[in-house]
Amino acid sequence: MWTRREILKAFLGLPFLMACDNRSKIENIAGEIVGADVLNGHKILSNPLFEVSNNNRERKTVVIVGGGVSGLSAAWKLKRDGFNDFILLELEPKIGGTSQSGENELTGYPWGAHYLPVPFKENSLLITLLDEMNLIEGRTDEGEVIIKEEFLCRQPEERVFYKGRWYEGLYLHVGENDQDKIDLENFQKEIDFWIDWRDSSAKRAFTLPVANCSEDAFVNELDKISFEDWLRQKGFSSERLFWYCDYACRDDYGLKLHETSAWAGLFYFCSRVRKSGEESQPFITFPEGNGRFVKHFYSKVKENVKLKSLVCEIIPKEDSIEVVYLDISDKKYRLVEAQKVIFSAPIFTAKHIIRDFKENMPSYLKEFEHNAWFVANLFLKDRPKPRFNRDFPLSWDNVIYESPSLGYVCATHQSGIDYGATVFTYYYPMCAEKDGRAKLFSLSWKELTDIILTDLWRAHRDIYSLVERIDIMRWGHAMISPRVGFVRSEALKKAKKPYRGIHFANTDLSGVALFEEAFYHGTRAAEEIWSDLRR
Repeated sequence: MWTRREILKAFLGLPFLMACDNRSKIENIAGEIVGADVLNGHKILSNPLFEVSNNNRERKTVVIVGGGVSGLSAAWKLKRDGFNDFILLELEPKIGGTSQSGENELTGYPWGAHYLPVPFKENSLLITLLDEMNLIEGRTDEGEVIIKEEFLCRQPEERVFYKGRWYEGLYLHVGENDQDKIDLENFQKEIDFWIDWRDSSAKRAFTLPVANCSEDAFVNELDKISFEDWLRQKGFSSERLFWYCDYACRDDYGLKLHETSAWAGLFYFCSRVRKSGEESQPFITFPEGNGRFVKHFYSKVKENVKLKSLVCEIIPKEDSIEVVYLDISDKKYRLVEAQKVIFSAPIFTAKHIIRDFKENMPSYLKEFEHNAWFVANLFLKDRPKPRFNRDFPLSWDNVIYESPSLGYVCATHQSGIDYGATVFTYYYPMCAEKDGRAKLFSLSWKELTDIILTDLWRAHRDIYSLVERIDIMRWGHAMISPRVGFVRSEALKKAKKPYRGIHFANTDLSGVALFEEAFYHGTRAAEEIWSDLRR
């Protein structure tokens, strides 16, 4: 058992040990750990024998395994193409994976991914989705989409808490010295270089989806060093710049600066900027985050989805594929005989589910590493009061400079509800700690709540009196880790190839866990299968 001191030191660092001990105030706060049932997932490891009676067998042309954004995108694409003979099997009672959301009487709120940058005009299929959802207002003269104002993140977007005060933006300008200013200016020049760079085929170095990025050796060399090493090689030394880049890596990848590939670090800053000198693409967001996309997908494919279905084994045959799953509702094993399978679950599960991989696991699967997160939704009866009159006001995204967490987003911000009750969604990445997953799952709701409130207390001294409930979701394998040497590796190329009628589709295959990548791989797999079936 850990002591409170050890827990806070491990999760928040030494400065937080000086925080006031408010543990007794937690007794007045309700809440629970929600989300995935870890025990259900482990059943596939503990029971290798699955008996299926004849009356629990059926045939479908296609089975989709996994109901995250990639699986839902595949289902959506098949439906759009007029194909309906498929079933999507999802373990959880709720669809959406890390893009799922919740809702109370006041607002929707995210349980994971919570925004989508406006795509470039070249990403035509994703734009088709946005158009279908009635989010598009028109086009610019250059053909770029214009999103309706109410779906773009409203101001103020971001603020950062530093030494007792809130400041506008995420880059900390207050107190910067001449070297900080020089480093920031030169860093932007490096970013501009890569934004405008093109290879001999006119491909960008960094764009979305990753499949459209240049494969030029000059670009791929960036994957061989860490983002921190790249910054140092360029002569940067500003602590503020390093913090800013480290925050970017933690935010999108759940990795620290020294763990992240320089390719992935530059991808973060370059892939969503059309040309140098322009701002990054604005964010499309909703109170429930990317749960809005999940709801739309589900409304189109609901009749083909079977929730609470634990896929136990995928058995490739000579002329078919058998998919065995446990119907958690009635505790019966069922079998679907299919021609094709879209594997949209995280790639690490393939070695536990695909029979051939159980018996002879492909070596490239060892290269895939995922990191753990926890997300908490705090239900507040009122907003925290500013500590100073000149504090920058509550924003959509609120980050604490001294904290290893990512801070919180305000769910009511996008709805224009600026007073009274609200919901804060708090994010904490474990940053690929070797024991991070075990550490996370060893802690109780009360211990995790203590971490969250101790963290936020630094910025909001009245937080304990305002919070009425905290629900926490633990993501044991939240996202793929684009560590050094992985994003442009042979392992990724091999993993993308279909295996005996099984087509893989998840963000793992891009090396970065983004909505655009999940959508791309889901629709790509659907197109591959539809093409094969027509042939």
